[in-house]
Amino acid sequence: MAATRNRTPPDPVAEGAVAAVLAAAGVAPGETVCVALSGGVDSTVLLHILARLRGRGGFALAAAHVHHSLSPNADAWLGACRTSCDGLGVAFHPYRVQVRRDDPAGPEAAARAARHAALARVPCDWLAFGHHQDDQAETLMFRLLRGAGVRGAGAMADVDPGTPGRLRPLLGLRRAQIVAYARAHGLTWVEDESNTDERYTRNLLRHRVMPVLEAAFPGAVPVLARAGAQFREADGLLGDLARLDEAACGGAMLERAKLLLLSDERVRNLLRWRIRAMGLEAPVRARLVEAVRQLRAAPERALRLPLGAVVCCAYRGRLWLEPEGGMPAPEVSVWYGEAELPWGTGGVVFVEAVGEGLSRAALERAREVVLGRRWAGLSLREGVGRPRRSFKNLCQEAGIPAWLRDGLPVLRVDGVAAWVGEVGVAAEFLCAPGEPGVVPVWRR
Repeated sequence: MAATRNRTPPDPVAEGAVAAVLAAAGVAPGETVCVALSGGVDSTVLLHILARLRGRGGFALAAAHVHHSLSPNADAWLGACRTSCDGLGVAFHPYRVQVRRDDPAGPEAAARAARHAALARVPCDWLAFGHHQDDQAETLMFRLLRGAGVRGAGAMADVDPGTPGRLRPLLGLRRAQIVAYARAHGLTWVEDESNTDERYTRNLLRHRVMPVLEAAFPGAVPVLARAGAQFREADGLLGDLARLDEAACGGAMLERAKLLLLSDERVRNLLRWRIRAMGLEAPVRARLVEAVRQLRAAPERALRLPLGAVVCCAYRGRLWLEPEGGMPAPEVSVWYGEAELPWGTGGVVFVEAVGEGLSRAALERAREVVLGRRWAGLSLREGVGRPRRSFKNLCQEAGIPAWLRDGLPVLRVDGVAAWVGEVGVAAEFLCAPGEPGVVPVWRR
């Protein structure tokens, strides 16, 4: 444990930096800011500065500590954090988690995942972290060495809106400035012994690589931090481009022909952006390159291209993404005349028409009309005088790929298939000329 008794007047640079980030985030009076308090010098200083600013800002202040049970000193750290909060009159939220030491991703990643899961349970509007400029430079180096793209190289932002939002008010300060602040204010903090263990990549970068880099290039840390900010700007512009390309290509269900008019780079950027919008991890570049190659090589063919966490599906001039393992199982729904029934992540819209689609009179005479999936023995006659065909034969004739068939919506009228998505209306339910009708439209 480290401490000092020397006391000096407030540090306007550190407090000004934190206040500026709060203002940029729009932290409002009455909102709660919770510090992710490890007990180390960085989060301890952040807690101290926020405690000084809360009266002026009108926000409530809390702190959360995650006990990982990995160090023999973990109980002492929890106690030190509680003492700090009690001394400042700050609400304290302790969380105990179990971390798998044999996690395939490694103990660092396992501990981080457990920590973030615990912090997600904190009742607050903003989570504040003690990351500083040296952390930013190390993060950029670490991600670049792992082959990160523009988004990963953007490292950390000082404000990440969300529920709760994330703040990193110390990103503009060097580690030395933070330690100097702590000593000047007589703060007490803990030292995590694992921070010196160079078996961990981040520690190796911090203790071996960065000192050499700074010796050769004295301004390396702030320069790398600025580069991270520029990468974040570039990533934001790529997101804006993806939104424009999505709109130009038809929206959520992309028009394949329009998509393929874009350059390979823009197609990959759009797919990558859409995957992240689904809350999933984007695939490595090589997979996206191969996916675009296959789309161009067979512009008319139905394709199902695995991309890690998602699958890229192309069929009948449309292209969409769905989670690996398929779309959510559609619910069976009884139709009572609604304009739309849910189906997977989309729905089936029932459009009023005249002389086309399903006979409105036949639907109204029915005892039960149900939207559901196919069933064993399903068959349908597409036109008067034509033979009744099995579901498999209907799909083969319509060119519907096998991977799409289980998700086709089927409208069953008194136990008989009246309409199958992508196939059509059964002959016995066809609307006569001039008769009121209903046209089912599958909206994916």
